[in-house]
Amino acid sequence: MAASECLICPSTDLVDGGRGVRFEIERYGRKEPAFAIRYRGQVHAYFNRCGHVPIELDWSEGEFFDMSGLYLICATHGALYSPVTGACLSGRCEGRGLKPIQVREIGGMILLLQEGD
Repeated sequence: MAASECLICPSTDLVDGGRGVRFEIERYGRKEPAFAIRYRGQVHAYFNRCGHVPIELDWSEGEFFDMSGLYLICATHGALYSPVTGACLSGRCEGRGLKPIQVREIGGMILLLQEGD
């Protein structure tokens, strides 16, 4: 399988510990909501789905971090996740973390790595 890259956004759109960017990814023939964030200088991306029930995390578009800027939070349930690993840290996620998506930052752009044939 060969990998391809798809543009998500310019690097400047991601604020460290702050505003993220929503995008969609094709999975099993369906478009799924996802998001990218920057934390401590590194870009991370996850499917936009709480570990508790399959609802989107952000309470306002692109707002994935809690008030401290240290944790990703589900606006509906208050579950906290690690921005680095997506692991459930507390709340109703009950140990079920966020599913990561492979991305990379190159040339001032955030790129989605997609598997292909």
